[in-house]
Amino acid sequence: MKTILHIDSSARRGDNPVSGHGSISRRLGARFIREWTQHSSAHRVIHRDVGLCPPPFISQDWIAAAFTPPAQRSPAQVELLALSDQLIDEVRRADVIVITAPMYNYGMPAALKAWFDQIVRVNETFTFDLDRGDFPLAPVFSGKTLVLLASTGEFGFGLGGVREHMNHLGPHIEVLGHYLGVERFHEIRVEYQEFGDDRHAASIERARRAVVDLAGELIGSTPKKWPPDTASAALR
Repeated sequence: MKTILHIDSSARRGDNPVSGHGSISRRLGARFIREWTQHSSAHRVIHRDVGLCPPPFISQDWIAAAFTPPAQRSPAQVELLALSDQLIDEVRRADVIVITAPMYNYGMPAALKAWFDQIVRVNETFTFDLDRGDFPLAPVFSGKTLVLLASTGEFGFGLGGVREHMNHLGPHIEVLGHYLGVERFHEIRVEYQEFGDDRHAASIERARRAVVDLAGELIGSTPKKWPPDTASAALR
């Protein structure tokens, strides 16, 4: 039985009553989970909405608590790390991590960065050993798959795209995923949102189809085959 950790990070709701203001990334995530649960009975889903309920930013006291050996922590330090412990346990239990994220100012939402800061933690998700030379950090977990379902206002953020150098969303999450034990990374991206033209509509449709294909691939069922011109260029 596989456990899916589903993280939503958009500040917008998926069912926003204002037309055109609903979160596209959330809708992609809902479609992925729906596709998975419809075709696999052997699953558990843990859902955490950091967009609507963001974790607190880490602080000087938080950092001090994280670097204090567990047996030496004060009751206040234990309480300060309680949410972090819970979030890390959710990651520990997950086989597949599904993150939905809009691109804000060419990077991830602050709420999602706060989530990562709470869980990428020394002696919990990574170890630090100077005997490893210039690369002393190593992940504790392994074997996980991360699926990033993203939306962007502009276009060309993929490999070789005109804005590849401006993409601080997918590459950042892929790097951080390494320290969560992620060994397989997939990204599906909707582009052209600010243009709202036919290219945007086509990008949404490609992403929807790519979500169906990827869910089928990860479940192990036979994925649907779409014509080559509808394959998602953002899926890798």
